Formats: sequence, structure tokens, C-alpha cells
Amino acid sequence: MKKKILVVDDEPSISMLIEFNLKLVGFEVQCVYDGEAVFQAIQHFRPDVIVLDLMLPKMDGIQVCRKLRSQNNLVPIIMLTAMQDLSDKIAGLDNGADDYMTKPFSPQELISRIQAILRRIQTLPSATENAPVTIGQITIQPDQREVTLRGEPIELTPKEFELLLFLCKHRGKVLSRQQLLHGVWDYHFLGDTRIVDVHISHLRDKIEGNARTPEYIVTIRNVGYKLTEPAIKESFA
Repeated sequence: MKKKILVVDDEPSISMLIEFNLKLVGFEVQCVYDGEAVFQAIQHFRPDVIVLDLMLPKMDGIQVCRKLRSQNNLVPIIMLTAMQDLSDKIAGLDNGADDYMTKPFSPQELISRIQAILRRIQTLPSATENAPVTIGQITIQPDQREVTLRGEPIELTPKEFELLLFLCKHRGKVLSRQQLLHGVWDYHFLGDTRIVDVHISHLRDKIEGNARTPEYIVTIRNVGYKLTEPAIKESFA
């Protein structure tokens, strides 16, 4: 079956360009032109990926992201933005977008990113990969996509979950930002490594006692990041 892509952009010329190129490589495509229309479209179209513009009438891309995630809809979202300001991109990631691209963009790069997402979500984990992972006071249940810290559940976005699990499976190893892009986002080209830094920052806010002095996710200057087992703190009577 053809994979379905929902394109949400209020500029017909951009929607038509994206639709043409996606259909050319075999995707089934539906276009809508405002944020509210997304929720009608997903009921019958059931997209595998949503390409979502940030600036939309009726409901902007951030609001659409937030509402989808609040409904526990985990469909991957690639957000499009005409703005160069990193804060706008971070806002999209904060509210559940998996990736972002800045206009103008190459249709071929968009296709590559969609295909990367589809490869990742189509890879079925083995029984071994589904086994619980524990590091320090963090426990990850891959099959249930649940994470607990000191026995209490913590809420992660889908991408934060994948990043934490990838780091855990490579604990103790120094991973460059490009390696993380390849392993978590499945980018085989030179992507924007700031997306990694944003997600690392969000993860630290959720799992570290003090994000400024992290015990789990350690920055290796000029290289990348490493997940470490926190030292056991002894208490004295």
C-alpha cells in the first residue's frame, strides 16, 4: 500500500509543488489549507506523516501539534517554517514536531526526511530490543514506550523517547551530533545538528536533578554527548 502524506500549507503553489514531487515517488497525498482541516482529514485519510506549515489560518502549526499530541496521536510531523529564528523551530519541537525544515527547501530533501521517518517507524523491534532498559534511577519500557524516574512516570515526546533509548543502548560511548542524527532521525546527509541540542536540552530538563550539572547526559566538548551511569552518592549518619 502507498504511504499517505498529509500536506498542510495555505500557499497553493507550495502545496502543489510538494504534492507533485511526493506523488512522483509513489506517495498518496492529500492537501489541506488551514489548521482546523487537519482534524477532519486525519479521520478518513489516516496519514503516515504530516508535513505541517507553521503559519496557518484558523489554527497555526504549533496549536495543531499541541492538539494532536494531547489526543495521543503520535503521527510523525515535519514542520515547515519561513522563519529563520531558532526559537520558532524550538517551539515546534517543544510541542511535538519530529523535525523542521526552513523555507525555501528542496523537495528532494523533504522526500529524504519523510523516507527516513518511515524507515524508522517500520523497523519492528526484536524481543531483545523490547526488554526493559535501566540506567541509574531511569527505567525504559520500549514496548510500552514508557519511562520512569525513581519509580515515577515522566512524559517524553516520541522523539525524546527515541533519543533517550538510543543513548541508553550506547551508554558510555561518545556520540557525535551527526551520529545521533543518523541513529535517531535516520539522516544520512549533513543535517542541522541544532535539532539534537534542542532535544538533549529538553531531556535534561526532565531527567536530571539539575540540568546545568547533568549526571546522565554529559556534553563532550567539540564532539557530542555521552550517557553515563550516575555515581552513587553515599550518605553518612
